[in-house]
Amino acid sequence: MIYGDLMFDYEKLGLKMGLEIHQQLNTDEKLFCACDCNLTDKKPEFKILRNLRPTQSELGKIDRAAFEEARRKLNFIYEAYTHETCLVEADEEPPHPLNLEALKISLIMATLLNMHVVDEFHVMRKQVIDGSNTGGFQRTGLVATEGYLETDYGKVIIENLCLEEDAARRIGHEKGKVTFRLDRLGIPLVEITTDPSINHPEQVREVAYQIGQILRSTKVKRGLGTIRQDLNISISEGARVEIKGVQDLDLMPKMVENEVKRQINLLKIRDELINRDASVDDKLYDVAEVLSETGSKIITRAESVFAIKLNGFKGLIGMEIQPGRRFGTELAGYAKKMGVSGLFHTDELPAYGIVEHEVAALNEFLGAGEKDAFILVADNKEKVINALQEVQRRAKMAIDSVPEETRKVTPDGNTEYLRPLPTASRMYVETDIPVISILKEQLEEVSSNLPELPEEKKERIIKQYNLSDDLAKQLVRTDKVESFEYIKSKSAVDSTAVASALAYTLKELKRDGCAVNKLNNDVLLDTFYLLEEGKISKEAVPQILENVCKESNSPQKAAASLNLMMISEDDVERIIDELTSSNNEMITERGMGSIGPLMGMAMKKLKGKADGKLVNKLLKDKIQNIIR
Repeated sequence: MIYGDLMFDYEKLGLKMGLEIHQQLNTDEKLFCACDCNLTDKKPEFKILRNLRPTQSELGKIDRAAFEEARRKLNFIYEAYTHETCLVEADEEPPHPLNLEALKISLIMATLLNMHVVDEFHVMRKQVIDGSNTGGFQRTGLVATEGYLETDYGKVIIENLCLEEDAARRIGHEKGKVTFRLDRLGIPLVEITTDPSINHPEQVREVAYQIGQILRSTKVKRGLGTIRQDLNISISEGARVEIKGVQDLDLMPKMVENEVKRQINLLKIRDELINRDASVDDKLYDVAEVLSETGSKIITRAESVFAIKLNGFKGLIGMEIQPGRRFGTELAGYAKKMGVSGLFHTDELPAYGIVEHEVAALNEFLGAGEKDAFILVADNKEKVINALQEVQRRAKMAIDSVPEETRKVTPDGNTEYLRPLPTASRMYVETDIPVISILKEQLEEVSSNLPELPEEKKERIIKQYNLSDDLAKQLVRTDKVESFEYIKSKSAVDSTAVASALAYTLKELKRDGCAVNKLNNDVLLDTFYLLEEGKISKEAVPQILENVCKESNSPQKAAASLNLMMISEDDVERIIDELTSSNNEMITERGMGSIGPLMGMAMKKLKGKADGKLVNKLLKDKIQNIIR
């Protein structure tokens, strides 16, 4: 992989990666109560207010991520309902007995991943610091360990599979307030983690795809937000970084490359800072008087304006560390977590209404030398002080090494700072849930009734229905095999025609905004009955399905209203006669080469009301008669 003159040797860099995949299970009830597992957009019936207060552990320490979150002084609002949620989600009532269906689905997944299942399932409490759980912890339990997957780059170990409750759904974020909805809290979720044996960007995508396909062969929820993937990544001289929200598998290799570049450039900055004997001034300077006559609207509107001095940092804050992102963006990420909109720094000034003589005045006031930089923040005084203290903390880390962080992926494959990497999770036994024994007989039953894996399913339908590899793959990927086999069991329509409609036509209709959820198996079957009975042509199928989506017609009514019912063979032959007569000169000149243009004219004129094979046969016969 190349960035300018930089070539990545991943083995030499010591690249290590591990995946965490979180998948919702498709059960009727939540993990610890009888509430429904579907989300709602109804107006909430009541709200609950909570705040985060970090406390010392039994070891006398406070989690660094929890401490930073508490400094933001956020109010957490939880939207709740009388029927869609209950006192369990509100953390006002003990959890109910474990959902055993969810445990069974987890055992199936563990078996498919070649894992060793534990003898007893213990529910534990794990700390949560972002407000997404009302109690400040998540209930989770270990199901299995030590599985594996084979990839083109070698074996990858699946470390753990846990069954846990999903978090509350984040609805909005205003100044000092985060709103969650409790409808998602408690939905059964599996967490699958690999060890850090993934060592190539393409291998990450392969592992994520394989695990995703195994999950899809079991009883899991589908759709946006039902599966979430996090990536842990490091290089030998860098640090472990957890990247949240990796949804697009095709973006994964680029994201890995960008993170490797970020860590390499941060190490270059570190080395240069050490070479310059750089340091961070701990003092916060009130510079409002220095900028009292500034033309910068951002500064004139602010309550307070403070600055810090970074000795030896000049020229490095503006250095690019990822495509389109500079070291200053890293510093700004820490400031923004304290509620400010951003910061000004030496390498980008004069700008934003701050002019050259004001920059000089700031340097003089701060006592900044030629190689020194300053950071400027303007906002509410408390926010400004907290933000600059965070920037000082991050700048000191830059002199030391790459910091351990939790970051989120952006649409362009870069990442943004979220929070410090939490210290190791401490698990506490959930005393309200009894231990559940996992018996040998249960595992034997699971092993004897394993679902068909996606690759096995693809190979089977290729052989059974004489499908192409591409069509079979698309049916599996789009989860349409069950619909395909249902239609084939009820009708004698050509397999390729059915598969093409399910794999491609439905996808195109959805892309065009059609409500394809109206096209259930029975609607599709009725459409293919029309084709089987010779009442429509296969070319008419997309138009009929589109009409069903948009007008809510039956397939029969859609075909009639669109004038797509097949015409008689005599009428088709009459239209072909007219076409060949009016294009006699072209036929005489081109011979059988004229069949292509004439076929296009015929199908346009017939508008899907005749079978293409019949039209082609009649055209060939007419052309041959003319050129003899």
